[in-house]
Amino acid sequence: MGGIPGLRGGEHLGLTVPDLDAAEAFLCGVLGAQMVFDGGTIADEDTVVRVLGARRGDSCRYRFYRLGHGLNLEVFEYRTDDRGSHPANHHHGGHHIALYVDDIHAAVAHLVAHGVEMSGPPEHIDDGPAAGSDWVYFRAPWGLQMELVSYPRGKGYEKGAAVKLWNPARPEE
Repeated sequence: MGGIPGLRGGEHLGLTVPDLDAAEAFLCGVLGAQMVFDGGTIADEDTVVRVLGARRGDSCRYRFYRLGHGLNLEVFEYRTDDRGSHPANHHHGGHHIALYVDDIHAAVAHLVAHGVEMSGPPEHIDDGPAAGSDWVYFRAPWGLQMELVSYPRGKGYEKGAAVKLWNPARPEE
């Protein structure tokens, strides 16, 4: 039954933002990402239309960032008149990015000190497969929903589990 031969795991997540420089200020200055390289502007019309799905006359620029251990971000800014709409987490195509932190309260205090919009205080899960988790949602300045999560003593489902979710705090497991 297999799957993709040789699959090792996720390599990067691509995001589109309205302002690449402002996104970099947030990603690097607030979240602590590192800019790895600036890919410049993609102006080749065939690539823009056929590969990226944009329209003739559009262009985009992009950069790659490393965010901690295990998550690379490819961040695009398009020059286009077709802005579309940002899907919310509950819409088809909606999404969020979750970041594992060792101390969720210290991480929340850091985000609040930087004026980041939070969903509220961290929630703790006592029961079920995610028992032992603390989590809270927040928003990037361009509207992307993000999450902080922490479970330093593991999650409830792990006891006796044959396969565990990858954990940035214990990448060797």
